[in-house]
Amino acid sequence: MSDLATHGAHPQGFAHQFEDIEQQRDAGRLGMWVFLVTEILFFGGMFTSYTIYRALHLESFVQGSHQLIVKFGATNTAVLILSSLTMALAIRAAQTGKKKGQIIFWLILTMILGAAFIGIKLRFEWYRDYTEGLIPGVHWFYNGPHAPGVKMFMCFYFFMTGLHAIHMVVGLGLLTVLVIMTARNKFSAEYYSPLEISGLYWHFVDIVWIFLFPLLYLIGGRY
Repeated sequence: MSDLATHGAHPQGFAHQFEDIEQQRDAGRLGMWVFLVTEILFFGGMFTSYTIYRALHLESFVQGSHQLIVKFGATNTAVLILSSLTMALAIRAAQTGKKKGQIIFWLILTMILGAAFIGIKLRFEWYRDYTEGLIPGVHWFYNGPHAPGVKMFMCFYFFMTGLHAIHMVVGLGLLTVLVIMTARNKFSAEYYSPLEISGLYWHFVDIVWIFLFPLLYLIGGRY
């Protein structure tokens, strides 16, 4: 039993069921990693299905990929990479005992970047896809080469990017909670586990997009 537990003085955020703050931190990390493994299995099944159909209908998937605007996908990739940096800076600020204003600044900047990603996806990509008649089952008017295969590709595209966007929205919700907790002085150099654990989730969502971008946008090159 630690000296803190013996004397009944626990660090801020310390839960009584743990022997010390480090054990609580390790338990939190383990829980998040277990959750992320289940997410990897889920996304892995989706990526496997996509890879199989892409191999079977490569020409159609190339044609479908060419319906997407690479510059928007590349911009969103840069936005998410930058958001991973600002998230890491928020965690670092907490670890080094910086004032809560600095932690909040980095968290809000991360939220702005996450919201920018969703905004670009909605306004400049999905809205354009709708106006161009490229949404299967909703607004589909494509009659170019390999139309059935292109339709299949667009189904994968909307399912994969839509699922990723849902994870982004969840991440923004987590960041909102973290901002509120920070404003209420819940974190210190000794206790910052929620920030660290949420950071793992945010980085995971960013990594998923880094795989999605070349798989969906860069098939067959551009001419």
